[in-house]
Parts: sequence; C-alpha cells; structure tokens
Amino acid sequence: MQQRNADRTRTRILAAATEEFAARGIAGARVQRIAEVAGCNKAMLYAYFGSKDGLFDAVFTASVEAYLEEVGFDATDLPAYAGRVFDYFEEHPEHLRLSVWYRLERPEGHPLDAILAVNRSRLDDLVRAQRRRVVPGQFAAVSLLSLIQAIATSWSSMNPEYGTGVPSRALRRRAVVEAVEKILS
Repeated sequence: MQQRNADRTRTRILAAATEEFAARGIAGARVQRIAEVAGCNKAMLYAYFGSKDGLFDAVFTASVEAYLEEVGFDATDLPAYAGRVFDYFEEHPEHLRLSVWYRLERPEGHPLDAILAVNRSRLDDLVRAQRRRVVPGQFAAVSLLSLIQAIATSWSSMNPEYGTGVPSRALRRRAVVEAVEKILS
C-alpha cells in the first residue's frame, strides 16, 4: 500500500510540474505552486526529485519518453515522421513548450541522457539510410533532422497576428509532409 501511494504522489507531482514548467519555464516555475497542485508539501517534492532542476529533468525526460513512444522514427519514411511530429505537438502543446524552455534555459547545461540517446540513435539511423541511398545525402544527417523537426513544429511558432490566415489543421499537416517530401527530392 505504501508503494502505491508513493507512486501516486510522484505521478501527481510530475503532472503538476509539467503544467507549471510548460507555462512558466524553469526560472519562472515555483516549487510551492507545484506542491500545492500536487497536494503535497515541498519537502516531499525535494525528497523525490532533489531540487527544482532535478524535477524539471524528470518532467522533461518523461515528456521525451512519451513523445518517442507515440511518434517513433523511421529514417526511410521521413515525411510520415514529420506528420507524426506535427500531430503529436498539436495534441500535446505543453510538451513542445517544455522543449522550448529546455533549449532556452539550458543551452549549456548538463545534457540529459534521454536526449543524448535519442539523438544518437536517430542520427545513426539517418546516416545508415543515406549510405544505403534510401535517404538523399545532400544534407548532413544532423542538418536534415533539424530541418524536418523545424518544419514539423513551424506552425506552433506562428505569430498570432496571422489569425484567420492560418489554414486548418489538415492543411497545415499536409504542408509539413509535402515540405519534407520536397527536401528529400
């Protein structure tokens, strides 16, 4: 019984922290607000995660793991991958905001193992696909992956002033997939 309560508390803390960090970033997030939303005290939060930075690392790692599980990666079908990335962040904008905060507030921080592992794996897959000539080699693997991810998330960074000029989700998704197809042709 004790373990299940601990798991539930940890889950509540991670959920509250995800909301707080996505909305306010690392610097703007407040441990007290997270503890209040999670229904625990700050001491419990520190017992589980050590520090606010440790909590952010746990939140961001969980976000990356959820992303990887849902989106997957196939170096031989990059347009479909871009479409899945687009879909994921349309459905989980808080995860995209966490990623933006991570890049903004941790540009030179200690890299997270989850990020290093996924980047290494995807880049290795792309290099192998380029060597087999399944994927064109006009861009280095790191450049290609960066371009695809930028295209897939480009709509989320549009200025709100575009307003009614922004096409439907289906048309935005199609534009993402077609843009990646053109990069590969």
